[in-house]
This record gives sequence, structure tokens and C-alpha cells, in this order.
Amino acid sequence: MTAERFPRWVYSRGTEPDARFSLANERTLLAWIRTALGLLAGGTALEALDLPLEPRLRLAAAVVLLVAGSVVPVVAAVEWARAERAMREESPLPGAITGFVLVVTVTAVGVLVLLALMLR
Repeated sequence: MTAERFPRWVYSRGTEPDARFSLANERTLLAWIRTALGLLAGGTALEALDLPLEPRLRLAAAVVLLVAGSVVPVVAAVEWARAERAMREESPLPGAITGFVLVVTVTAVGVLVLLALMLR
């Protein structure tokens, strides 16, 4: 029974959507998780490789990447659930913010690394 599926607040309402849409929604979630892994790897590498950059700015850029790598999967999971529930209730799909989070992150890291290069 669908009410027993987790998370219940997603599956307890509406009717089962076309499986293709649910699977596409799940693939999007998995793509965001892969992106988060890349952010975590980038943040770790930026600090671990001890690149010739201004150390405080390099650390700041690494921290931004690591925080984003930890936040993006949570935001993406919430977006997955909201989209799945909207499909089940035959409502318009909600707006997504994961992409916006990534745009802000990449911009901030780019500025930090640029400044770190200029100040070394």
C-alpha cells in the first residue's frame, strides 16, 4: 500500500503518477547528489593539495565548497519530495532552488579563488 512507503508525507496523498515521471524525478535527485560529491571532492582537493594561493582565501573557498556539498543533497531531497507530491496531487510542479544554490556557490568560489590568485 502506498501509505506505507517512505516518506509518508509524500506518498500518503494523491494517486500514483506515471512511473516515467517518478523515475525522471529520482534521476534528477541522483544527479544533484553526484554534483554534491563533486563539490565535496573539490573542497577537499582545494585545501589538501596546498595550492600556491593566499591561504585564508583558499580555505574560505574550500569551506564554501564543503558546505555546499553538504547542503545541496538536502535541498535536492526536499525538491524531489515536493515534485513527487505535486505529481501525485496533479498540481503544478514547485519551483526549484538547487540550481540557484549551485550558481551562488560557484560564483562565490570563483571570486575567492581569483582573489587568492591575485593576492599570493
